[in-house]
Amino acid sequence: MKKTSITDQLVFQTDKPAISVLLETDHSKEVRIAMRKGQKMKEHKAPSPIVIELFDGEIEFGVNGKKLELKKGDLISLEANVPHDLYCTKDCIIRLSLSKNDSIDRVNSVVN
Repeated sequence: MKKTSITDQLVFQTDKPAISVLLETDHSKEVRIAMRKGQKMKEHKAPSPIVIELFDGEIEFGVNGKKLELKKGDLISLEANVPHDLYCTKDCIIRLSLSKNDSIDRVNSVVN
């Protein structure tokens, strides 16, 4: 059993989203993304299916040319290789569930 908190040791960065691995299981990586209003993650794709939970705040989630307004409590899933981007409209905390085979370096490259 593993235990963690999405809010413990929460740090926002002023220049780009803050990304940290909360925990890893045999099958997934649970990642926290803390974003300030106005920060964005450029269009990118994940090599495996993902699930995004908006724990707090609001984002504009772009997928296939459409913009979805996501707010606290919303979840969205995407299949592998679907282009998407994020724009933070209200300071937010995002939980991202990745495949164990996916790389946190790939996620970090989206904000650099």
